Amino acid sequence: MSSVVVMGEKAKKVSYSLAKLSTIEKNEALIKASNAILDNKEEIIKANEIDLKEAREKGIKGALLDRLALNEDRINSMAEGLKDIALLDDPIGEVISMKKRANGLVIGQKRVPLGVIGIIYEARPNVTVDGFGLCLKTGNAVILKGGKEAINSNRAIISIIQKAIEECGISKDAVQLIEDTSRESTIELMKLNKYLDVLIPRGGAGLIKSVVENSTVPVIETGAGNCHIYVDNDADIDMAVSIVTNAKTTRPGVCNSAEKLLIHKDIVEKAIKPIYESLKEKNVEVRGDEIVRKLVPEILQATEEDWKEEYLDYIIAVKTVNSIDEAIEHINEYSTKHSEAIITNNYFNSQRFLDEVDSAAVYVNASTRFTDGSEFGFGAEIGISTQKLHARGPMGLKELTSTKYIIYGNGQSRN
Repeated sequence: MSSVVVMGEKAKKVSYSLAKLSTIEKNEALIKASNAILDNKEEIIKANEIDLKEAREKGIKGALLDRLALNEDRINSMAEGLKDIALLDDPIGEVISMKKRANGLVIGQKRVPLGVIGIIYEARPNVTVDGFGLCLKTGNAVILKGGKEAINSNRAIISIIQKAIEECGISKDAVQLIEDTSRESTIELMKLNKYLDVLIPRGGAGLIKSVVENSTVPVIETGAGNCHIYVDNDADIDMAVSIVTNAKTTRPGVCNSAEKLLIHKDIVEKAIKPIYESLKEKNVEVRGDEIVRKLVPEILQATEEDWKEEYLDYIIAVKTVNSIDEAIEHINEYSTKHSEAIITNNYFNSQRFLDEVDSAAVYVNASTRFTDGSEFGFGAEIGISTQKLHARGPMGLKELTSTKYIIYGNGQSRN
């Protein structure tokens, strides 16, 4: 029997005891794990330095290297995230509805854990902590499969967490890490439908596509973010410059970073130069159509492939549109359904954009970078769902639950 199957068996077994934990027990374990991470910062940073060194040797750089890197501030944020989760209301056991039928049966719905969750993700060690925290709070067991680039970081983090929760009387099997970094173990996890209740991929479009196509476990699609900002003809240009620069440059390697910029033809001459200058100061490579290239010859030529690509880097593509209709049509065709924004002072255009753009998060006059569990008040997130079934947008605690019907009777039999 393979190690992945053994993990599945252990996770399924422990999931029943996790479902019975009280809110107090779960919160104590979360705080214990948070403090343990803080107490062992040096161990985590040393492990991360090994990962960073090996990543550099493989030619990984820029935004991708940034996603992998941990420092004291990021570790503090990871630990603080666990305490934030402990402060949130526990959704497990919540009775959503309760109605009495004519036959006397009282029928209600109650929130329960999903059971066993698998998470496949790339080089972001913070996902290890967020995944553990949200799953424990919702009484779910979790099996983690991180990218090979972060194996040493993830191994150190999981070891610290497992020791902490064991000291609280919770089995270390509540959170398990697949240390085999081969593709074979990833495929095996995708086929573990006997034990897994749901599989969540977090990463680029290639990873998500592979999981969706190969998994026999139900999948919640997350992460791919070909996000757009549309600068309307009634936009405030200073606001547009500020928002576009923030959305593209604060962390270009994450899924809520802006990748495409659409500008209305009536404002493009005024808007493109200050936007370009601001992006240029942040070393962003700008690609554009013929209109923007005539206005700013330094801008590189954009191709059809640019409209489809999620760069996750200091690159953005710019297109001129003739109307808000064209902007919405373009977004709905090329977007990965993650996050889109309109910059405008026109109320009617803002409402059209909100109503007609088919994405999980749609903004008026704000950066797409706000699509994040912590920013939405969830404490952390398991991912950004870009599909429509069960969960959509940042996935917090409630998105990691299911419901079951509870029925009270007093002797009723059906005719």
